Amino acid sequence: MKPARDPTGLAPHHCFPLVLHRQPEKDVQPKIASHFIIRTARQSDLTGLTEILADSFHPRNGIWNWFYPLFRLGIYEDLRNRLRSAPENYICLVALEPVSGGTNQGNSDRIYSQPSEFEHADDSVVGTVEMALRPSSWQPWGSQYPYISNLAVYKSCRRRGAALQLLRYCERIALEWGFEDIYLHVLENNHQARQLYLKAGYELHKVDPSWSDLLFMRPRRLFLHKHLIPKLQNHNS
Repeated sequence: MKPARDPTGLAPHHCFPLVLHRQPEKDVQPKIASHFIIRTARQSDLTGLTEILADSFHPRNGIWNWFYPLFRLGIYEDLRNRLRSAPENYICLVALEPVSGGTNQGNSDRIYSQPSEFEHADDSVVGTVEMALRPSSWQPWGSQYPYISNLAVYKSCRRRGAALQLLRYCERIALEWGFEDIYLHVLENNHQARQLYLKAGYELHKVDPSWSDLLFMRPRRLFLHKHLIPKLQNHNS
C-alpha cells in the first residue's frame, strides 16, 4: 500500500515521550453528533465568536486582565477581516446550541450556510473553528495542505461533543476539497486539547523547534496530523 504523501516535507519525530499514538477506530467515518447545529460563520456572529476566542486563548488573571480589551479588539478585527475577504479555500464554522436544549432534527451531515428551519434566532453560538489551506514551502507547483486553527468552545459547554463535532466537519470539508491529510497545532501543556485530538485520531507529526520557547521556558508547539479515509460510496445507490 502506497504511503500517504506528506505535504509538509517534515519527517515525523518518534523520539519524544509525548508522542501521540492513534487508537483503533471502530468506525472509519463515525457518525457526527447531532446535538449542535453546525453552520458557516456570519458577520452577525462576530461579537459572540470574539468572546469565545478571547476567553479561550487569553488569560484574564492578574495583570493580563488590563490587556484583555486590547486582545479582544484585535481578535474582533482579525476575524472580521477574514470573514469579509475569505478566499475560496477558507471556512469558519460555528456550533449553535438550540435554545430548546433539544437535538438537531435536521440532517446532521449538513452544514448550513443560510438560516434553516432548525435554527432559532435565540440559539447560542457556543463554539467555532477555522480551516484554510497553507502553502507547503518544500514542494514545487504551489502544493498546499488543510490546516485547522482557532478551535474553541465556551467553557460552560465543553465536554459535550461540540469540539469533536466541529473537527469532524472540518475533516469532511478537507476531503471535499480533495485532501486526505489534515494538520493542526496544540501547545504541549494543553492536556485537555491533546486528549481531544488523540480521541479524534490525530498523531504527533513533529515538535516545532523554537529557541525562544526553550529560553523562556514556554510550552512547545506540537504539530499534529491525521490521515483521512474517504467515506466508501454505496455502488448500489
